[in-house]
Amino acid sequence: MLALFAEMERTYATERASHARAVAAAHGRQTGRPSTVNPDKLEHAIMLREKGVPIREIVSKTGLARTTLYRHLPPRSQSV
Repeated sequence: MLALFAEMERTYATERASHARAVAAAHGRQTGRPSTVNPDKLEHAIMLREKGVPIREIVSKTGLARTTLYRHLPPRSQSV
């Protein structure tokens, strides 16, 4: 019986959290952890990427993680 109540409460908790996120998004508020990416470093990384610098060098020059760069940088255009 207690397991049933625990499962029911967990379901209600996830529904309340989902609703709160939807309301926050509707009001233009960002949910989740704040971004720690420095906009200046990201701009520098974009500039380096456009020049054709490999990701390995961009990581060493900017100090940003490789996964962060792949998440924030636009994909390279395919030149034919």
